[in-house]
Amino acid sequence: MRRLLLLLGILLLHRGRCFEFVIDGEWEDETSDLRDHQQRHKRAILTSEEQEDFEAIRGHDITVKSYKVESRITSRFAHTTVRSSVVNSGSKAQSIGFNVQIPKRAFISNFTMNVNGITFVGSVKEKTVARNLYAQARARGKAAGIVRCWTDMETFKTEVHVPPGSNIEFELHYQEMMHRKLGFYEHSLYLQPGRLVPQFQVDVYIFEPKGISMVQTPNTLGEQFTELIQVTSSNGKAHIVFKPNIQQQRKCDTCTDSAIDGVLTVKYDVNRDSNAGELQVSDGHFVHFFAPSELSPLPKNIVFVIDVSGSMWGVKMKQTVEAMQAILDDLTVDDQFSIIDFNHNVRCWSEELVPGSTIQIADAKKYIENIKPSGGTNINEALMRAVQMLVKASNQNQIDPRSVSMIILVSDGDPTVGEIKLSTIQKNVKRVMREEFSLFSVGIGFDVDYDFLERIAMDNRGTAQRIYANHDAAEQLRSFYSQVSAPLLRRIQVQFPENSVSDVTQNVFDKYFRGSELVVAGKVLPSDSDTLDVTVETETDTTELDTELAKQQHSFNGFARQMWAYITIKQLISDSIATRLPAALLHVNCRLTCKNLSVSPPVDNDPHFIIHLPRSDMDVCFNIDSKPGHILNLVSDSGAGVVVNGQLISSKVSTKKLNTYFGTISIYYQPDGVSVTVSTSSIALSDGRSNHSFTWGATNSHVKITINNNIQVMVLLHRVWKKHPVNVDFLGIYIPNDNQYSPLVHGLIGQFSTEPEVSVYDVHEGLDPLKKEATMEVKGNKLLVTRGWQKDYRHDKKRGSNIYCWFIHNSGKGFIDGHYTDYIVPDLNSFLQTP
Repeated sequence: MRRLLLLLGILLLHRGRCFEFVIDGEWEDETSDLRDHQQRHKRAILTSEEQEDFEAIRGHDITVKSYKVESRITSRFAHTTVRSSVVNSGSKAQSIGFNVQIPKRAFISNFTMNVNGITFVGSVKEKTVARNLYAQARARGKAAGIVRCWTDMETFKTEVHVPPGSNIEFELHYQEMMHRKLGFYEHSLYLQPGRLVPQFQVDVYIFEPKGISMVQTPNTLGEQFTELIQVTSSNGKAHIVFKPNIQQQRKCDTCTDSAIDGVLTVKYDVNRDSNAGELQVSDGHFVHFFAPSELSPLPKNIVFVIDVSGSMWGVKMKQTVEAMQAILDDLTVDDQFSIIDFNHNVRCWSEELVPGSTIQIADAKKYIENIKPSGGTNINEALMRAVQMLVKASNQNQIDPRSVSMIILVSDGDPTVGEIKLSTIQKNVKRVMREEFSLFSVGIGFDVDYDFLERIAMDNRGTAQRIYANHDAAEQLRSFYSQVSAPLLRRIQVQFPENSVSDVTQNVFDKYFRGSELVVAGKVLPSDSDTLDVTVETETDTTELDTELAKQQHSFNGFARQMWAYITIKQLISDSIATRLPAALLHVNCRLTCKNLSVSPPVDNDPHFIIHLPRSDMDVCFNIDSKPGHILNLVSDSGAGVVVNGQLISSKVSTKKLNTYFGTISIYYQPDGVSVTVSTSSIALSDGRSNHSFTWGATNSHVKITINNNIQVMVLLHRVWKKHPVNVDFLGIYIPNDNQYSPLVHGLIGQFSTEPEVSVYDVHEGLDPLKKEATMEVKGNKLLVTRGWQKDYRHDKKRGSNIYCWFIHNSGKGFIDGHYTDYIVPDLNSFLQTP
């Protein structure tokens, strides 16, 4: 008899942070000896500038039956599916790996595995939990697997430990929006099976409603396969297929190794009718693409800030110098520039911006050629000097008001001299940067703290790029510069007619560069008209595209809805990594800075409830002394379809009084089947069809959710130091009194949307001379209450501020309806069952 229980996981990679996920399957097989589970299986880890050989399927004595990749691109939005079928053909149980490299901007939407005909769908586990479960499963002789990611944030890795003869089918789905750079969209598929595969096939289907102007497959996979990549294109459709047989996959006629080891790249662009852009509507959502071309570039003011510390010695410096030679040649006399190089000291080629004349460029090239890397890394002072240079030029009216000012930082490592705390450097730069300046970061090599470079760039209206230190690093650097070297517009705003759209993604942009594209998405509001127009004078039929998509075999309806979700999520992540929560799938409209919630009932710590009563102008507090694991209903509104629940956790050490805190908060919107689950380790979003998860950033501490523009919930993360002997990380929740619920609302907090009549009298000294006591009449009850204070962390998230309130004893008895146990619900998305 054979029995399998399996817990699997989905992986969302972002900025070098990753979850690890566990597969925990128990096999009972009288003929199998699983005692060899203690064998060690080597895993590939990227540890140096050169990646070691990467195999999509790892393991010994395994048979790969098929490996298939399919991408469907509809209106610049791609769905990619990777499928592989594998058999453990060995005589012993073993770990089999499934590894896929995906673009860093992609979201994994699903990962499933079929083992001997049983399909398992993924769920998320925080990485330390996953590691422990994996180790425990293998120690008990169970089939076990784990999804991992290493220093390369583009690598998805999973392992499954299975008995001999097992058939495993892996299936990974991920989504990404194509970004236009240098005049085209690029779709890359990493193909590294590591062995010969009988059924190997790649299909890329493209559908663009306005038509495809060009489609190419550059020779990135190798000369051997150039003729095997077939491209067919007509009207708005294209199909790229790569289907080598076993013999064509071999490195040589008699070789048993696969020659497929590289990237299959598809480049394409679309037809464009006018500079007004392209407006597409599908599934009640719209996407507006804006890419004007008939414009002259704006002049630039650039300060190049180049790391010349000792770690840049050799190939890195050689490639940087080579790239800078070409970059300097691109400057015109209308541009102004200077160069700052830094190690432990900071030097300026010129203390002021100078025109990009032939003489100045020649002198700058000589300066760069003579640089000899050595010493430490003083990033903070170098960036301060660069900002000062731009500020000085601006104050002295040396900068053309139409021009674009930017700093381009090139570095390969962490700061080691001067200010070395990354968060402080980030704050310092943001404090001195002006709104009209931008910072672009280039990180060279695998060991660079790319996360920091990306944060500091996004903080200051720029972008970041990782450059791998190899033979074409100079070309990578030149290519990145080309993307930002021709600004055509600045301070762009895309406006839509009033009452025609809602939930619009970012529609104000700092700059637009030649060859790129601005994308705005949102919802189309119901209207008597079948057209939607925008102020840039373009219009589209709101039903025509859905009709056309239904005819296309390899396109997909609802791409606009998914692209809207994707754009919103990516924009919110870029705001310091999940400071805000994606609005897209929950009709959520998030803001980076919170409004004054001075009348919010907060819930923090043990958990403490603070209810503000506006008419009585008083605050009332109570604790709920429930047990860890219990889920308390905070708001339950069956009329509005909204429920907010919180699950309790306990402190690390038991004391006389059991301290409980909120460890998970869930907000569920029933009409759309969408839930947002906030824990102390992550923020998860699900719409019933796809799941996304984000980790808290190092500097983030709150997230705010707005439902239908009339119900808000803010969740705060309270961190303790990692090795604290007692306390744990916990959550606080703040819900405004002015939320617009239906008359059916209830819950520990929701019931107070209708303020009860409260009177307090007979105020007198209590047992504690610092805390007065009184009698409170509320809901027909007379309660003994104590004057005290609770912490409110909305404004001061570290120390909190004191709110003085009348404290209700016995878990709010007499102040809340019924007993606190009446508010315990079975799961995080449960509505409160009222009699």
